[in-house]
Amino acid sequence: MAVVCPYSLTKPGGVQGQALGQVRALRALGHDAELLAPCDGPPPPGDGIKILGGSVPLSSNGSVAPLALDPASAVRTVRALREEPLDIVHLHEPLCPGPTLAALMFERRPMVGTFHRAGSSTAYAALRPAVVRLARRLALRCAVSPDARDTAAAALGGEYEMVFNGVDVERFARATPWATAGPTIFFIGRHERRKGLDVLLEAMDLLPPQTRLWLAGEGPETAELRARSAADARVEWLGIIDDEEVAARLRGADVFCAPSVHGESFGVVLLEAMAAGTPVVASDLPGYRNVATPDRHALLVTPGDAEALAGAVSRVLADRRLAERLASAGEERARQFAMGTLMERYLELYQVARGA
Repeated sequence: MAVVCPYSLTKPGGVQGQALGQVRALRALGHDAELLAPCDGPPPPGDGIKILGGSVPLSSNGSVAPLALDPASAVRTVRALREEPLDIVHLHEPLCPGPTLAALMFERRPMVGTFHRAGSSTAYAALRPAVVRLARRLALRCAVSPDARDTAAAALGGEYEMVFNGVDVERFARATPWATAGPTIFFIGRHERRKGLDVLLEAMDLLPPQTRLWLAGEGPETAELRARSAADARVEWLGIIDDEEVAARLRGADVFCAPSVHGESFGVVLLEAMAAGTPVVASDLPGYRNVATPDRHALLVTPGDAEALAGAVSRVLADRRLAERLASAGEERARQFAMGTLMERYLELYQVARGA
């Protein structure tokens, strides 16, 4: 089978992570699975990855999506699919411009589409008759959250299987904790408005002086936010770090913080922190509630409220029993979303799609 991802594998993102994790899990189960995707540098480690070309940034849903929009990438996608004796093709964000859309237009074998996006889409609205027709080529449609399902259904109609995202629990649980020099918060994500990093930096002003903050990732607001926090030696800007370091820092941190203000359809990054045994403080968004029950698996606060964010982080850092309770419940919750369990569900759905 083939899995097609529209976004560059060298850019951090939830869809890329799911596609990679899916192929790795399928291959570990003995299935012949390949991942087709753009890439802007060395590909991620592992077998079964076919690179379709580079990407260009495109604004989407308050973020920037690294898409392969050139015709050559579309041709490579169609050619790669035709060269393989496939029985199923799985498209992540099937109507996204680039490889997945090319596959949807020209592939004739059974296709499963997984919809990740939450929130309105001007492209869906403007091109509705065309995208509705194209979506009918899918033998089966899946959505990673109720918000993603509602977004797709409003634009395209049709029925959707709810298939939540998965996480490689063991990779995070077994990571060697990164050494800390005091109570430490970890943030990873694109440095853009919707991720709420400015709110977290404002919250740091309200936290005790011994509190440290690790910031991983980069984005359009990096320079501005670094300049704003330049006088605060407690803040360490890590840039883009590899998967091994992500897992190690998640294990080493005292709190993982996800202060997003909108646009999150599912909380994979929360599950990764939970799998690492780290207490989570996050914004109270519908997408995050998909994985975290407030005050049980995580402390959830009003989005954009720096004072509430600082208060929740302070509670976790000061109350060891609370931190241990959140970490224990989080580990149990993460196991419910193990990637192997997700693949078992997809394998069932592939059988359905083949018979559609």
